[in-house]
Amino acid sequence: MKEGILSVLDNLKMVHERDAQDALGIAQKQAGYLKHSFNVELAMDGPIKNVVLAGMGGSALPGAFISSWPGLNVPFEIVRNYNLPPYVGPETLVISSSYSGNTEESLSTLKEAKARNAQMIIIAAGGQLAAQAKEGGYPFYEVPGGIQPRMSTFYFLKAFIDIFETMGLAQKGSLEELDKSGVWLESQVSAWLADVPTDKNQAKQLALELVGKSIVMYSGPKLYPAANKWKICFNENAKNVAWSNQYPEFNHNEFLGWTSHPVDKPYAVVELRSQLEHPRTQKRFEVSERLLSGKRPSPEVVRVQGETLLQQLLWAANLGDFVSLYLALLNGLNPTPVDLIEKLKAELNK
Repeated sequence: MKEGILSVLDNLKMVHERDAQDALGIAQKQAGYLKHSFNVELAMDGPIKNVVLAGMGGSALPGAFISSWPGLNVPFEIVRNYNLPPYVGPETLVISSSYSGNTEESLSTLKEAKARNAQMIIIAAGGQLAAQAKEGGYPFYEVPGGIQPRMSTFYFLKAFIDIFETMGLAQKGSLEELDKSGVWLESQVSAWLADVPTDKNQAKQLALELVGKSIVMYSGPKLYPAANKWKICFNENAKNVAWSNQYPEFNHNEFLGWTSHPVDKPYAVVELRSQLEHPRTQKRFEVSERLLSGKRPSPEVVRVQGETLLQQLLWAANLGDFVSLYLALLNGLNPTPVDLIEKLKAELNK
């Protein structure tokens, strides 16, 4: 069985036929997105005491990176629904984030932000948010269009860091570190490309281990933004059910969920492990693996590469893109379209 599907990943003609919109080519280019220049002048109306990022899916995902790296010197919350928290007011910066610019939840929170006289910045590739930014005179970070939101993570990350460092909300030098880490990541991506055979390609090897299974992602808190990106990309690229969780929270509930029901469970477990996580978190991975031996599938352990936390986040996130894309091809699918999501939007608008 595995020999048969292995031929899919090493057959470049078949790869290009299934990947009709060249999602693998986009994944290869993502490190370069960190060099994008937005050239937006920021002049806010007063002090910022807290920040809210309002967005959904791939347009909110990059915000999770901010909590891990570089972190802000004011409270920061990501809102993934229609309403803003009660504390939002004139000293709150609300960033309305939507790749399409037409996400209804983002439009709803933008309306609330206006009503509460919050300070606002808009990030989008176009749509209604772009129009409202022009109409209201709000700072507008225009993200290049033409790709899926889940593949625009590094564009959004660059925009967020540009905003936060410029406004003095993030550590000075964050933009420089992001640029240097992007250059480093470009040197790593070549190992995962389609023309690298499976026996030398970590991304293809992982995809082969995951095919036909529901995937559970685990990491520590520092790497969780990357683990969650893997989950999202498995869902949208491979059209594959996947979940994510993090240590140490895992040990306080989900840990026990693996101990009953059939031992042979139809899941694959992937763990992103980093030596930068808290020492107790690292030990929890090892002890949990030992105690759960025979009760869950043995985890596919990914030792995340990179000397800094930012390098590790970027490396892990980009590897996840390739793994999910190869899994899509093994599932016999074109990874780019998300037809059911588009149908859902159409049904909601009736």
